[in-house]
Amino acid sequence: MQIFEFHFNPPHQNKFGTGQAKTKDDLIFDSFCYEPENVYEKRLGSLYMLGFLKNVLPQNVRFLDNLAKTIKDGYYKTVAVAPEKSLKETLRKANDFLEKIAKGGDVSWLGNLSFGVISLTPHQKPWWGVELNFTKVGDLKFFLIRKGQLIDIDQKLKFEDIEPYPLKIFGNIVCGKLTESDIVLVLTQEVADSFLKEKVLNEFIKLSLSDSLADDFKKLKGILNGRKEELSKISGTCLLIALTKEALIKEKEIISQKKALKVFSFKPVFVPFLRLFRLPKISFRLPKISLKPKIPQIKFGLPRLKELPWFKSGIKNKIFSLNKKITLILALIFFLALGFFIFEKKEERQLKAYQEKVNQIQEKVNQADSFLILKNSPQAEKKAETLLEESWQELSPLVNIASTFPPAFSNQVLTLKNNISENLYKINKLIKIAEPELVFEFFPHQKTIGGGFIPQKIVSFQENLYFFSPYSENIFEVNQNGETKVLSIDKKFSSAIALTDSILFFEKPDKLINLKDNLFQTSILLEPSYPGFNFNELSSYKSNLYFLDKENGKIIKYPYLENLQWDSPQLWLENQKAKDFKSMAVDGSVWVLTKENVIERYYAGKLQEILELEIFPSPKAFSKIFVSLQLPYLYILEPSQNRIVILNKSGQIIKQFQSEKFDSILDFAVSENGREILILNSQRIYKIEI
Repeated sequence: MQIFEFHFNPPHQNKFGTGQAKTKDDLIFDSFCYEPENVYEKRLGSLYMLGFLKNVLPQNVRFLDNLAKTIKDGYYKTVAVAPEKSLKETLRKANDFLEKIAKGGDVSWLGNLSFGVISLTPHQKPWWGVELNFTKVGDLKFFLIRKGQLIDIDQKLKFEDIEPYPLKIFGNIVCGKLTESDIVLVLTQEVADSFLKEKVLNEFIKLSLSDSLADDFKKLKGILNGRKEELSKISGTCLLIALTKEALIKEKEIISQKKALKVFSFKPVFVPFLRLFRLPKISFRLPKISLKPKIPQIKFGLPRLKELPWFKSGIKNKIFSLNKKITLILALIFFLALGFFIFEKKEERQLKAYQEKVNQIQEKVNQADSFLILKNSPQAEKKAETLLEESWQELSPLVNIASTFPPAFSNQVLTLKNNISENLYKINKLIKIAEPELVFEFFPHQKTIGGGFIPQKIVSFQENLYFFSPYSENIFEVNQNGETKVLSIDKKFSSAIALTDSILFFEKPDKLINLKDNLFQTSILLEPSYPGFNFNELSSYKSNLYFLDKENGKIIKYPYLENLQWDSPQLWLENQKAKDFKSMAVDGSVWVLTKENVIERYYAGKLQEILELEIFPSPKAFSKIFVSLQLPYLYILEPSQNRIVILNKSGQIIKQFQSEKFDSILDFAVSENGREILILNSQRIYKIEI
């Protein structure tokens, strides 16, 4: 890392007799840089501070120094904890320090102090990057320069009113990740305003820093000297922290030295075979020989065995045959070992390539995490989402094979996968529900009200729920108090819509039944629209009826007259593409869900726009769309991924709800006020509060 400190217009000696920067209007400002002094402090990394105090009293000329020392001593005191935790504890002690000064009667610094604290800690895993934690109070600006982009990273800090006792000056901490070539820039307010006005920051963005501190200082000084006249009018400090490649490489080298090299050995290959093919023991019982002088010494080698009377020619043949088998076995073992050796080397090369790929993906994720610091910046969030989606696509093939590699690599891949998915869930506003609220459950085999009834469809009307099925007669009602009732009728309905004061049920091929006040009042026979019509879905707008015929690729409209009477059918839409329609909903425009999982909006029979949904998880098989004139949203059902997706009518995500309990979704309904979603999941009905 390279650190550059620039103090603008500090005098050589101020009226209080110190060498600290002292300028107009009784201002003091300074920056403080602390590097770890031993192996224990290295766990917490480096600590940087920048302070600015106006309306200074004589007794406070060392105020910034004392505050910086308090923070530094507290930060490195507890080296066994994580950097973020240590910084939080340190800021608590800093608040105690400031509270003690205030209780002593000196409150002149309140409202006049600006102070920022940054900790940078290289992670133990080099691909993770550098951990950033920072906080501030007062008028300071924190910027991150990354790949030609300037990001205002202190927007995430939320400031609260200062409470007198216990005094709380420092509050929230921002956490993030930095990667190679990132630049952190901290400026006092007047310097920040001047840099923006004189476009100094634009020059910093274009700056390409090297590993040479002297060369980089010349570059920065050249930028500032070019605006010498303008910068001579301001007072303040600039602290620039650049993450150079050198710091990251050094960390990698430390880790690689700790990693033991894997030594290949033939022992695990040969031992099993040698155990299987042990040589038989051959024992020779020699005749008793009395040793006398001048008797030549007998050597019991293999040639002499031939002369012994107990030696048989058959033994020689067996030994020769055994030697031949042993030779073949050893040759086989050799080739097996050679193949094993080649395979292992190939696996090592493959693992190395995969590890490099994972490191590249981790770097992208680190960049995305930095963009996610800015919660209120749609542009930064979109960049983070793009990086995370690319990382997800690149990592997915490795997830499938990770279990075949060593546990360390497998765990790293799975951890990275979870990190990416959690961030994508947050960006895509996906809410996972462990235990959704159960409203009602059907018991088909019990002899109760509705026993034996298996619902397939649901419609909501005036806070009551109505269940029906194209395979069963009757309608089952559950009111808002949980009371149940069976509405008997010898009809099987395939669709239903809620009108202003009643529910209209559709029985194929052309009959409508109106339900009002729990009574079936009217049976309407629709005029046939064309030979062979086969209506699949029914929707309504201002009591006009719209039928979708997927088989024939048509949408038919029945204009409403009055008193539950409809005019002759009209061909609202006809094209070959309509055969790919899966679901339809109407609110003045006709919204169609296609087999390609896109939404098409039609008006007056013409295609107006196509909404290609870029959401995570990626759509697999959307099945139903719902819309209402009274509600501003689109509701989409996807049983294959156990979720309901809510969009605005421009296609932007509002919320997603997903639960493992939604394992067999058949249908859903939305309450009239739009605050509840009722999900029919097999025989259970769940409720989601929006």
